[in-house]
Amino acid sequence: MFTSLAWAIPFAGLLASLAIWPLVAASFWHRHYGKITAVWTLAFMVPFAALFGAGEALHQVVHALLLEYLPFVIVLFALYTIAGGIVVRGTLVGTPALNTGLLAVGSALASVMGTTGAAMLLIRPLLRANESRRQKGHVVVFFIILVGNVGGALTPLGDPPLFIGFLNGVDFFWTTRALALPTLLLAGALLAIFHVLDSWLWRREPAAPPTHYEPLAIDGAQNFALIAGVVGAVLLSGLWDPGIVFDVLGTPLALQNVVRDGALAALAVASLALTPREVRASNAFSWAPIVEVAKLFAGIFFTIIPLLAILQAGRDGALAGLVGVVTDNATGEPRHAMYFWMTGLLSALLDNAPTYLVFFNLAGGDAATLMGSARTTLAAISAGAVYFGALTYLGNAPNFMIKAIAEDRGVAMPGFFVYMGWASLTLLPLLALTNWLFL
Repeated sequence: MFTSLAWAIPFAGLLASLAIWPLVAASFWHRHYGKITAVWTLAFMVPFAALFGAGEALHQVVHALLLEYLPFVIVLFALYTIAGGIVVRGTLVGTPALNTGLLAVGSALASVMGTTGAAMLLIRPLLRANESRRQKGHVVVFFIILVGNVGGALTPLGDPPLFIGFLNGVDFFWTTRALALPTLLLAGALLAIFHVLDSWLWRREPAAPPTHYEPLAIDGAQNFALIAGVVGAVLLSGLWDPGIVFDVLGTPLALQNVVRDGALAALAVASLALTPREVRASNAFSWAPIVEVAKLFAGIFFTIIPLLAILQAGRDGALAGLVGVVTDNATGEPRHAMYFWMTGLLSALLDNAPTYLVFFNLAGGDAATLMGSARTTLAAISAGAVYFGALTYLGNAPNFMIKAIAEDRGVAMPGFFVYMGWASLTLLPLLALTNWLFL
């Protein structure tokens, strides 16, 4: 059906818009990003419907909507809403020990409540602890790297690309077993580097002890039970298979997935009902970040349809050259290092969820095979998508949210390319070590 790479132009155009518009015309982008996304989506859908018929276009949209986009957005919405109802109060002083501890706790929580949930829970206490420090941008940079990305590598709840893999048949605890050691190594090394850097900068700060101490307390603690419900709902959909499938315009929709998505939405609504408005107000809770993610990813998931089809064609498709890069031409075996670096670098420059989906399909797209005989290939794709997502603000959904909250609190965050330089200098040598040791 899709024999030419010209079909990928709307997808490439949308991703280029994500990278360039915020740099050259930030205020215009923030007012009109939804319209820009819609234009690129229509640039694919209108020619597709004209050439292949409205029925086929509708089928493709329904398939992407029900099997990929809605489950992805619903889990993000649930974690964002529930975590946004938890407020950590009390006096915190941003010493190197406290900052390192918060980053460590956030990294551990990221695989339990998602990078979005853990980031929304801890970014405000971290910013409050460091508000009197002159130099604090580095604290947020490492928070993005560790809590917003690396820490989420162990479960499908942790990071969006792994949830995409779960939706495509990867077992819930597969990444826990496959990536435990590289994630521990990477997180431990990053925490050590941060502690050394923060200690050096702390010694250069003027002494400014707080004049009033408020004991630590948590408001909205009932939301922790709702987060446990999110974990249970996702686990249930992976373990329970009643064998009931609904046909929606040619798209098979399994009952367990319908139940999961309904439960996640209900848990988010319960959080809104049970959490007092003043608690969310004190957390500066806003719908803007999740609305932006929902709109942008709608365009991404629809415009990526032809690119996925081309990749699934393998050596017979328009991207046969890419297949050759990640596959040994002599033996036909996958080149694990190339899967790791190509998935990773494209995740950093584009977005890690659709990039994961592209390389998952490029590796065959069969979860059973990828978890079995091709497990190193799947580990390389998973690690690349999660770890490299920290290299730019575009790499993962929470990155922009964290940056926006920090800037709203008066933190001078580095620009796109300065941040990329910071993250690359810190992370790339460790990623090369991870490749050498584990892939």
